[in-house]
Amino acid sequence: MVDTARWIGAGAAAFAFTLPLAHLLAAWAAGRSPLAAPLLHLASASEAVSALTGRLVWWLALGMVLVQFAVILQRYVFGIGSIAMQEAIIYMHGFLFLLAAGFTLMRDGHVRVDVLYRTASPRRKAAINLLGTYLFLVPFMLLILSAAESFVAQSWRVLEGSKETSGIQGVFLLKSAIPAFAILMLVQGVAEAAKAALSLTGDPLPATEPAGADERPL
Repeated sequence: MVDTARWIGAGAAAFAFTLPLAHLLAAWAAGRSPLAAPLLHLASASEAVSALTGRLVWWLALGMVLVQFAVILQRYVFGIGSIAMQEAIIYMHGFLFLLAAGFTLMRDGHVRVDVLYRTASPRRKAAINLLGTYLFLVPFMLLILSAAESFVAQSWRVLEGSKETSGIQGVFLLKSAIPAFAILMLVQGVAEAAKAALSLTGDPLPATEPAGADERPL
């Protein structure tokens, strides 16, 4: 069952990452590609996954603030401590950092070595994004998936928990966020490759929500 799911996932990923390249080849060979519309839908669907994930894990940031406040209140006002609450902050930070990575990529929020990119033309930026996706993002995410598979599986087999008896017995869930991070980055990587290919051929791009559109007042 696991092997079947792995092969299905690999096939879907191969198809998704081949489509932008096929679109470029068709456009350059015939002047216009019939794959523009499917590619646009693929990019929109991938970004919808990233946007939904970002909106869901946003609440972890609020949870971290509230739990941290409770920990400080307990320690310095009531003189008590809770290992589970302290570990909960670590869990929420880990989940937030890893699961929001695809959303951050969608919003172009990751750090860039911005030497040439900032002053580049839109077409050159698209070419850089396309090359960066295929040469760096995809190989590194596949490497993370491959490296994480064995120790995440082992953690699930023993249902690994905290070394502290009063801690959270869910280390196996926290470790599962590592392959989830790689998968979500690959999902958004599909969108980045698709948008770059569409931009290079002058086709319409998916409507990405503007920065600040999902911000909520506290």
